[in-house]
Amino acid sequence: MKGKIVFVVPDEKLAKMATIVIKELNDDIEVYQGSFSEGLRHARRAVKDGANIIISRGGTGNLIKRNVDIPVVNIDFGSYDVINSIHKAIEFSNIIGVVGFSDMAVTYKKVSNILEKTFSSKIMTATIKTEREIEQHINYLYLAGCRVFIGGQAVMDVLGKLGYYGILIETGKEAISEAISYAKGLMEVQLMEKEKAAILKSIIDFAYDGILGIDKSGLITVFNPVIQKLTGVSYENAIEKRVDDVVENTRMTIVLKTGQPELGEIQQIGNTSIVTNRVPIIVDDEILGVVATFQEIEKIQKMENQIRKKLLAKGHVAKSTFDDIKGKSKEIIKTKEKARLYAEVDSTVLIMGETGTGKELFAQSIHNASLRSDKPFVAVNCAALPENLLESELFGYVEGAFTGARKGGKIGLFEFSHGGTIFLDEISEMSPNLQARFLRVLQEKEVVRIGDDRIIPIDVRVIAATNRDLYKEVEKGNFREDLYYRLCVLRLDLPPLRVRKDDLYELVSFFLYEKNKQLNRRVKGISNESIAKIVLYDWPGNVRQLENFIERCVVLSANDEINIDIIDEATMGVPIYINEDENILQETQTSNKGVLRHIENETIKNVLEETNGNKSLAAERLGISVTTLWRRLKNIEESEKKA
Repeated sequence: MKGKIVFVVPDEKLAKMATIVIKELNDDIEVYQGSFSEGLRHARRAVKDGANIIISRGGTGNLIKRNVDIPVVNIDFGSYDVINSIHKAIEFSNIIGVVGFSDMAVTYKKVSNILEKTFSSKIMTATIKTEREIEQHINYLYLAGCRVFIGGQAVMDVLGKLGYYGILIETGKEAISEAISYAKGLMEVQLMEKEKAAILKSIIDFAYDGILGIDKSGLITVFNPVIQKLTGVSYENAIEKRVDDVVENTRMTIVLKTGQPELGEIQQIGNTSIVTNRVPIIVDDEILGVVATFQEIEKIQKMENQIRKKLLAKGHVAKSTFDDIKGKSKEIIKTKEKARLYAEVDSTVLIMGETGTGKELFAQSIHNASLRSDKPFVAVNCAALPENLLESELFGYVEGAFTGARKGGKIGLFEFSHGGTIFLDEISEMSPNLQARFLRVLQEKEVVRIGDDRIIPIDVRVIAATNRDLYKEVEKGNFREDLYYRLCVLRLDLPPLRVRKDDLYELVSFFLYEKNKQLNRRVKGISNESIAKIVLYDWPGNVRQLENFIERCVVLSANDEINIDIIDEATMGVPIYINEDENILQETQTSNKGVLRHIENETIKNVLEETNGNKSLAAERLGISVTTLWRRLKNIEESEKKA
């Protein structure tokens, strides 16, 4: 056991007896002899040398206890010690005086009635507080008839001067052993508390938050390095000082009075804005103090940004909402309305749609509109990974499950998605083996890692997507029928771009603005012939193809307008899906002026929003004069009123 115990005893006999007991117990305990002031000098030296516990007796022990900061264990008098001293004293007189400090006097008082009957004697006790009182009490007892006295070494010294007979009460091995045993137990508790205190201090000192604690008097008891840095006050100048004199606006003394915690409060310390939590320390319905934590708002914001960036890099956050799905056609509005209804429940969703129709965009929007929006969104492309790798990614594995398995194993994406949503794109490409395992996840809401037999319960919403007719895959035997019905609880069919041509104008306008911003270009419009060709094209790659196409046109455009030559160049190598019907072509060209105006108006509104309404800056970015901008805005306002 670590720690140090020291004996400081007032007489030589006790010192010798303690040395014998220590040797028998095979303990490493130092023994010093000295009564009162001499004993105190030994004790102070022992404390300086690192002693944790001191064992002593009588007045010397009481004196040491009052003058050192470590526990002092008193050697109690054993029953045998008391009886033996009475037996010796009765040989000289049957009226016995016991003189000693409180512990000794109390011990004899407790058993005096029994001892008087046993030994046919009278026992009188006197309690002393200091050495100076010994002679006075001895004389008092002598006048009362006592002719033999029992006491410690200090009492024996006075009796020798007075010429009275005395019996030195000797402490036996039993009492010394008990004192050592008690001291060891006390030291073990003490060392455990010190260890806990050291751990707590390390936690407080190295915590990311500022931590400030006060006692029930409002004096500072905890003042960690972070709060020192925030306030510019050192630990030495803060500890044991009134909190209101050291830290401004803490309100900790108010919490001390009310006992009501104050959480998430904004506070100013100097020029720093912080978030603080103030909590009372209550034990047995008594408020013993208050502890407060402080976090700099700027640091919280930086940390949140870092976390978001890391999660976004892993694809575990849904970025899109229904507002990001552009279009006002009845087809897309109806689809969005249905998707919003699906977001209100936790049922499995199967999204069907051609390539480029925005299946993941809808999946993210459903997640963000659901009660799971603050939980993970994990997207997995089932066609992008081979079967064995996809299985380990989805279900995870334990250490040693297969050659090359990561040390410590790996958590699967189903587990990682717990509480949130997992989006399985290209679900039709999942192998039959994985389909069977996946079916169990849907049925039982639990997973088993590869190489493990432990069942892990999960709470995950599944959104699956495919660009194939999944039921035809069932009929071909490529996809499990029972899994199909499990997935198709809620079905969402996304309309292709060719059936929502009304949305082309808004989409072209949006992509033109976005690509200008991304590529730092200033293409402001698109020619009549160009927009006609865009409208007539069937867009087999849907919205994704249109986005990429507009980006190509913006890059290729040398002036501020996308003309037909740019369109022709951008469509080189692209399959032709253009309707050549003369009536449709003529109708489209007639409406081009309105389309162009719509695109221009949307661009102006987007740039104004981006510049927070600064018309001078907006005009500069648009490459027009402020006067022209004012005129355009007036026209936009009038056209919107008519609409």
